[in-house]
Amino acid sequence: MPSALRPGEVLRGRYRVRERIGQGGMGNIYLAEDTRLEGRLCALKEVEYDRALPEHIAEQARGQFLREATVLARLDHPNLPKVSDFFSNGPRDYLIMDYVPGQDLRERMLEVRRKNAFLPEKEVLSWAAQLVDALRYLHGQSPPIIHRDVKPSNLKITPQGHLKLVDFGLVKVMAPEEVTITVIQGQGTALYTPIEQYGGDDAHTDLRADIYAFGATLYHLLTNEPPADARRRFLDSQSLARPRAINPSISPRTETAVLWAMSLHPDGRPTSMAEFGDALLGRSSIPAQQPAANIPSGGISLLPVFTLQERRLGYVALALLLLGLVLTLAY
Repeated sequence: MPSALRPGEVLRGRYRVRERIGQGGMGNIYLAEDTRLEGRLCALKEVEYDRALPEHIAEQARGQFLREATVLARLDHPNLPKVSDFFSNGPRDYLIMDYVPGQDLRERMLEVRRKNAFLPEKEVLSWAAQLVDALRYLHGQSPPIIHRDVKPSNLKITPQGHLKLVDFGLVKVMAPEEVTITVIQGQGTALYTPIEQYGGDDAHTDLRADIYAFGATLYHLLTNEPPADARRRFLDSQSLARPRAINPSISPRTETAVLWAMSLHPDGRPTSMAEFGDALLGRSSIPAQQPAANIPSGGISLLPVFTLQERRLGYVALALLLLGLVLTLAY
């Protein structure tokens, strides 16, 4: 973990650090003042590369960061914070983004959970509609952009009630040859990560990874219970409870759409954010290939039986995960 910047430090002669507001394996996130625009606060995201990397690999990673930061800076959507600047300072790179005040959805959920209540489904779906728009915008870029870390704590509600999808730390830009390229190395958050995203950076991750994470996020927000992660579900088909078994007030349509998005195999999920959004929000029916028999009764996985290909995909993902853990411990 890199040493933190101190309050009062000024970067690039412009951004004065107020305090650290987040941290991760690659660096920290700070609240900073933009001294050129009086009164403007911004989020300063820091990236420091593994110092054990060979010099040429570190340079490639930095070049990749700068190229993809340029892509992020071109994005303009009301449910995404604007990336306004990026630069290097010694061994570290920085993204400057709009600071989004307000609570995140994890905090909202925990508040109602302490009251032995649930977030109203209508309110959750109103946030979901905004998230659908944001992810459709990202996926519709050329080349498409995958967020890779959709989760309740990365969804903030502004004082005006607008949802913002924050933290571009794991964004991927899909190259034309369908090889995904990571802006900042990371694996997402296990509870919301599809099985194909385990084991590192490869060509198996596509737009449907965000659909899985979206479904898992809705599951958590509607039930107050974290979903069983994909590895556990692969090994134990009984580990994922039906949302309505936890919160009976959830509508059958919403439950079916959420479980459809959380299919373990990518081919079992909606093919696009538009298709998922239309089904979730009642603009279209859920396809017939998602029968009621596929919805868990008590605690059955959405996919009833795995094909040989599906089992192989799962075993490969688990093997890559174990290999990554071994290499991490070795260093």
